[in-house]
Amino acid sequence: MLLDQLGRPLRDLRISVTDRCNLRCTYCMPADIFGPDYAFLPRTELLSFEEIERLARTFVNLGVQKLRITGGEPTLRRDLPELISRLAQIEGVQDIALTTNGLLLPRLAPALRAAGLNRVTVSIDSLDPEVFGRMNGLGTHPQKVLDGIEAALNAGLGVKINTVVQRGVNDDGLRALWLALRDKAVLRLIEFMDVGNHNGWNLDSVVPSREVLARLSADGTGAEFTPVSPNYRGEVAARHMGADGHEIGLISSVSAPFCGECSRARISAVGVLYTCLFAGTGTDLRAPLRTGADDEAMRELIAGVWKARRDRYSEERGEVTREQKVEMSHIGG
Repeated sequence: MLLDQLGRPLRDLRISVTDRCNLRCTYCMPADIFGPDYAFLPRTELLSFEEIERLARTFVNLGVQKLRITGGEPTLRRDLPELISRLAQIEGVQDIALTTNGLLLPRLAPALRAAGLNRVTVSIDSLDPEVFGRMNGLGTHPQKVLDGIEAALNAGLGVKINTVVQRGVNDDGLRALWLALRDKAVLRLIEFMDVGNHNGWNLDSVVPSREVLARLSADGTGAEFTPVSPNYRGEVAARHMGADGHEIGLISSVSAPFCGECSRARISAVGVLYTCLFAGTGTDLRAPLRTGADDEAMRELIAGVWKARRDRYSEERGEVTREQKVEMSHIGG
């Protein structure tokens, strides 16, 4: 088993397939930075499907069991079902998931499911059109995301829903969101994190998960929710079960960091390997791929990076200062 310096295995690989997105969410790609003139990557700089497949095979040989496709918005990558089909044929892959804003799922969900996609995680931060429109930066109506969720469910995909919670922005609508969506999918509420360099993060904007749970409950105490054991080691969301039998997940990177169980590696759309969501630098995998490195050389390179890994930023937050962090739009959430 391949372990890092803190004894954490390599089990999960997140692969970004594009740096583009059709929303401008304030906590990821704020419109004042990623405006109409922003220079996104040319197609030639992105990893090809052949390169992604080769890297995925190498990671699986090193112990990865789960693949997640991210962006940017991954459904903007042309012929995405073809990539899913390639990845689904890799021996040893147990699960393939996709993180998306859901806007293109009405068109793509059936083809993605047929290609071998197992699950989608769809982001929606409010059911209030005004609030959601401000948060997504383009005024997009939440119904468009809800239509995507329905399309995924109808296609037979597993669905989870992610909501980033910000104090004074969307925190007063959490119970309405929970009541509306709990019959459709597991809702996961995420503490606002200091990813990237432009999202205006500050600690006062964070709503701790214990407060989120209280806001979801009918009596305002959170007492109706019971903690549930994780499904597997390293599960990011702390699971709770409501008295009505519906599950909620809390992702508490700020108030209750889970670095000690992190088994995730991330590859950007241009082939840079990052070993932490909050990393400042990574390791270029594209260059050796394109200059003739054989499979064993790639395996040794990746294994060496993981064996040297000591990342635990969320546990060190406040003690460690990083001048620049990789943008979330480059490596997904």
